[in-house]
Amino acid sequence: MSAIESVVENYVASWNETDPARRRAALSASCAADARYRDPVMTGDGLAGLDAMLAGVQAKFPGFVLKRISGIDHHNGAVRFSWSLGPAAGPSVVEGVDFVLLSGDGRFASVVGFIDKMPA
Repeated sequence: MSAIESVVENYVASWNETDPARRRAALSASCAADARYRDPVMTGDGLAGLDAMLAGVQAKFPGFVLKRISGIDHHNGAVRFSWSLGPAAGPSVVEGVDFVLLSGDGRFASVVGFIDKMPA
């Protein structure tokens, strides 16, 4: 697994980790301390803000899992991948694409998510 694949997989794992200490560890492995997240429905700033955002998603959608559903494209400090969110054993409810800027150490500095499929 390449370094960028490892960072992306840790990031995806952080969305699914319900144990707060393990979720924070996955975030620390994948995101810079001052990382920012933006999508049409939520935002998070810094590791504490990202952790709170993910805890909120898990509370709102218990049992849902985030899955990477595409390859990982990357060049010049930027990354793109598609994802789905839904029940572990069922069809996705939400799908989208994340565009990421990397920090100097290769972790996520900024994530901008676009939602392609969402319930009405």
